[in-house]
Amino acid sequence: MPRITPQRTEGRSEKRLIFLRFLFVAVFLVYGLRLFSMQILSGEVYRSRAQSIARRTTVIPAQRGEIYDRSYSQPLVLNADSFAVSLTPAEVPRGEMSNLFNRLSELLNIPRDQLEEKIPPQSYFLYQPVELAVNVPYTTIASLAERVDTLPGISWQSKPMRNYQFSGSISHIIGYVGNITRDELTMLYNSGYQQGDVIGKAGIERQYDGILRGKEGWEIRTVDVRGRRIPGEENFRQAPVMGKNLVLSIDQDIQILAEKALGERMGSVVILRPSNGEILALVSYPWYDPNLFNRSDMSDDYNALINDPNKPFLNRAIQSSYPPASTFKIIMTSGILNESAISPLETVDCQGELTYGDRLWRCHIRRPGHGRLNLQQAMAQSCDIYYWVVGRDFLGTERIIYYAKEFGYGDASGIDLPGEISGFIPNPQWKERRFHERWLGGDTMNMSIGQGYTLVTPIQMANMVAMVVNGGKIYKPHILKEVRDPVSGAVERSIQAELLRETSIPSSVFETVRKDMRTVISEGTAQFPLNIKSVQIAGKTGTGEVGLNDRWHSWFASYAPYDSAKPEEQVVVSIIVEAANRWEWWAPYASAIIFQGIFSNQTYEESVRSLGLQQFLPVLGRRE
Repeated sequence: MPRITPQRTEGRSEKRLIFLRFLFVAVFLVYGLRLFSMQILSGEVYRSRAQSIARRTTVIPAQRGEIYDRSYSQPLVLNADSFAVSLTPAEVPRGEMSNLFNRLSELLNIPRDQLEEKIPPQSYFLYQPVELAVNVPYTTIASLAERVDTLPGISWQSKPMRNYQFSGSISHIIGYVGNITRDELTMLYNSGYQQGDVIGKAGIERQYDGILRGKEGWEIRTVDVRGRRIPGEENFRQAPVMGKNLVLSIDQDIQILAEKALGERMGSVVILRPSNGEILALVSYPWYDPNLFNRSDMSDDYNALINDPNKPFLNRAIQSSYPPASTFKIIMTSGILNESAISPLETVDCQGELTYGDRLWRCHIRRPGHGRLNLQQAMAQSCDIYYWVVGRDFLGTERIIYYAKEFGYGDASGIDLPGEISGFIPNPQWKERRFHERWLGGDTMNMSIGQGYTLVTPIQMANMVAMVVNGGKIYKPHILKEVRDPVSGAVERSIQAELLRETSIPSSVFETVRKDMRTVISEGTAQFPLNIKSVQIAGKTGTGEVGLNDRWHSWFASYAPYDSAKPEEQVVVSIIVEAANRWEWWAPYASAIIFQGIFSNQTYEESVRSLGLQQFLPVLGRRE
């Protein structure tokens, strides 16, 4: 076995030392080069990154724009001063959180379990404030300020809330706001919305949320690794920009007039100017109070509204459809005249009933029969038998469908409110697919008087009358009138009339239809309730069957002044009183009150007294 000499061992140790020296030098050089790269070559990048990590950005919400009626002097929605209370969990001493929850629950009137849900134990170390309550009144803030030494971590800041000036039927127009949901955020994230934003949920608040919401501000502050502000460091602040103010076409006086005229009856009223499509009033009953959504404890009331069988959130003017009943005879008359299906002077004998197929068809208006009637007389007396015979034997199914669509039935009006439905116009192909049955002559007869499967909304009914008034044109109905600067009040945008539909039916046909609609008032079915002196009215009644023997839908579609040569003066009124109410045939009377109030510049109470209706009907409206 070979022997290892001391000289050989010393040589190996020296080589190892030399290797270690080179290794240390190499490591030092690598770290030195890396530090040089980080501090000198890429120093600006890392300094910027460190600065961004050490700075926190806080969003400053913008005030929403305010909403006014058409005069710009009557505010409908304002921003009221209010406060939000927040808690910074890490500023609460260890073991004190439970006692703090008890005190806050009493002061803020919030259940303790709700506070615990907002600040769970795993967030106790956070230096970020957590919002506990909104819409906190000044008196509560004063109580908090008095006890601030015993309420560690508590802070408050101004957070304006929406103050809805009227809580009646205007709620379906204005809508309400609320915190953005997860689903809404998913859809709107690319539009600049963020978690915690307040967003319009219904009505104008939702339709024009992008205009009303304004532009958020921000504040950048320097903090340490635990999120605490560093004293002496400079903060940067960008002030928020308030949203634009909206001026609606709604006349609040007419809105209240129509609301009271409808009263506590399920239904709706639409009042518009046919010359440009402006909505002067839009009423749907029942309604709700939008200020309900300003409360932090509104969940029970909200659930009650959601579960209410009368559906107070439903805007019946645009979201409910009904059989048009005898108001459809306006379309039938237009089609008969345009097609020359039968001479307007030729008469049909109404004996009160007729037999067709295996069914006895009775004229709804008059059991003994009207006798022989021409077209004008049939419109005035709303004779079903005349329109049954002419619709079935002379005009025909396809032409009836064609003219219904010419007047806009079956299509949404495009009104600037969310959730509008389009109604429905049936046809033989649809019936065969839906029921596996052929379209029969009885279906045509039903359609001829606005019964059967045809469904229209009150806004579509108003547009139908507008087409007659305008001689073949319908302008897109709209609620927004102007967009204004919130500071100067200057008009930034005015909504112009937009042609929605124009028919090829000659104006001479509509002139005759207008005359026939006038005879409904002067000598026909609406002679008694609409025979008022303040203005001449033209219109058509309708009684929609719902399968009950003691109640029906009550329609009245009309306009005034009938004899006006100035289109900008004319007003269309469309009213539906649902069969859910006790039968009063109220729609014509409500129209009389509305026209009297508009053209005599009277309130609801003054109109009722002028028409003598205070003794005729015991229920005159909701508000006294």
